[in-house]
Amino acid sequence: MKKLLFLFQMWITSLYVAAQVPSPLISRIAFGSCGHQDLPQPILDTVVVHKPDVFVFLGDNIYGDTKDMRILREKYAKLGAKPEFQRLKRATRVLATWDDHDYGWNDAGRHYPFKQASKEIFLEFWEEPVNSPRREREGIYTSYFFEGKGRRLQLILLDTRTFRDNLRKYKGELRRDKRFFYALDYYPHQTTDSTLLGEAQWRWLEEELRKPADLRIIGSSTQFGISYNGYEAWANFPHERKRMLELIRKTQASGVLFISGDVHYGEISVVREEGLYPIYDVTASGITSTWLFATPNDNRIEGPVMENHFGMITIDWERTDPLVKMEIYDVRNNQRVEYTVPLSTISFP
Repeated sequence: MKKLLFLFQMWITSLYVAAQVPSPLISRIAFGSCGHQDLPQPILDTVVVHKPDVFVFLGDNIYGDTKDMRILREKYAKLGAKPEFQRLKRATRVLATWDDHDYGWNDAGRHYPFKQASKEIFLEFWEEPVNSPRREREGIYTSYFFEGKGRRLQLILLDTRTFRDNLRKYKGELRRDKRFFYALDYYPHQTTDSTLLGEAQWRWLEEELRKPADLRIIGSSTQFGISYNGYEAWANFPHERKRMLELIRKTQASGVLFISGDVHYGEISVVREEGLYPIYDVTASGITSTWLFATPNDNRIEGPVMENHFGMITIDWERTDPLVKMEIYDVRNNQRVEYTVPLSTISFP
């Protein structure tokens, strides 16, 4: 029996190691979010024209909003049956994390009662390998490595739902603030006894950031880099955002760049902190969804893009100091945003 147990443990370990083997280096990462399964998604065909090496679905990949797992499966099936989605899958590698609507319920966090069942449906739809670490732990956070030409790219996909504490809701007249032209939904947590990522994910993330990489793209379903706007974002957990910045500084993890979704428009934000290089956040949120206005954002440097769109990160690895180009393209294939930085400017000396 002990021998069988040992062999089983070795087999599990070998599967985990196999899952961590880097793929060949890539240079074109496309991404987007907020696509309703009942609507046409022509932007996916625009993505295919650009021939990305990977496309990342950043959440709200369907609008499930249900406590009936049969309905959730049916809505995923509608997305899977779309010809434009199938063409995208044939053209490039597809990766995904979730946000609230495909997690199961609007603005839901750790108290959503069907999160385990929803996770299994998510893993099945996105064809997660049987040996994936995602299947062994709570939540769907994960990472990928791409390596070649003496360079290494790390792609980290966070889970901002499974462990997140409830948001703090405004009520009545408190929703009105003269700084904003709309009613506010949420106000920030003021104490550190609340969490966005949860301790297990934070420990895992520290281990990931300590692994060698030249560029690290972190996918967060909600925006990391924006200033407070009263809607859902990392800004509602300021101590968690501070913890992220301190963790980057502590681990000396160079090349961190965020991509995000959720808000139904596109933009680039940047966070500048003493003792840390600029942290950019490229938001692409509008596969089918649009919004009436873009909220104020003190950290915005490009955008907003209000039409349906997708984001693209392109890295020129041939240069001694690789260039990292951030772009947003609309559904007519017009480049709406371009912002390029040398890799050295988002790295520690």
